[in-house]
Amino acid sequence: MENIALNNGVVMPQIGFGVWQVPDDEAYTAVTEALGAGYRSIDTARIYENEEGVGRAVAASGVPRDELFITTKLWNTDHAHDDVLRAFDASLSRLGLDYVDLYLMHWPVPSEDRYVEAWRAMEKIYADGRAKAIGVSNFTAETLTRLLDETETVPAVNQVELHPYLAQKELRVLHAEHGIATEAWSPLGQGKGLLDDPALRPIADRHGKSPAQVVLRWHLQNGEIAIPKSVTPSRIKQNIDVFDFELDAAEMGTIDALDKGRRFGPDPATFNWMG
Repeated sequence: MENIALNNGVVMPQIGFGVWQVPDDEAYTAVTEALGAGYRSIDTARIYENEEGVGRAVAASGVPRDELFITTKLWNTDHAHDDVLRAFDASLSRLGLDYVDLYLMHWPVPSEDRYVEAWRAMEKIYADGRAKAIGVSNFTAETLTRLLDETETVPAVNQVELHPYLAQKELRVLHAEHGIATEAWSPLGQGKGLLDDPALRPIADRHGKSPAQVVLRWHLQNGEIAIPKSVTPSRIKQNIDVFDFELDAAEMGTIDALDKGRRFGPDPATFNWMG
């Protein structure tokens, strides 16, 4: 495993295991499989409704807590200061943990305009040592810049939709300027055609790898964190088997050229769901 040092010195694995859209009982099985395959970073969220399954898998794994990196997220309905603190306590309880390694604000929810207030509550959680690092998810350049201007703590991470069809180049430059790690959700494009792109197969064949492994390697060489999701044991293992080859400059350029600015998920500038 390769790691990234976040801007506060906390070390985070570059490949993590995501459990979005995985029911709680299946999350227990999938996380157990992932930990057995060598993953040490697990990414969940309150809205996924599987924190309990993740926590049970972590507890049963026998992996020492200090070898694990657990991320969960604050949901959109809990941006008021005291609601943030209550939501965090509830997530910790469901996970069965004393702390998380990374706590993220899931969406900025621009229509509510409470993300600065929520961040200040998260700063307290961080100051109290109950989250080793805090960050954001789905923040645009506009919302991220406002947060930087109006609060004290620079987010350690911004987790955003990012894959070769949506390379987020300008946002990645902003992150680099402020020491914010870029984390990719849906790093493989949600199975919606990216992995069938004809540009990927020749690169995969040259390295004896799958297109998915090639795309994950592209993320790693761009200095990003990626959290592929799968409940299939063979793919869980395959997605972490990406540290024994390297793409050359031409191959990286070929993948860079696939950028279409194409989102598969919601646009965070307009996503205001409070469900």
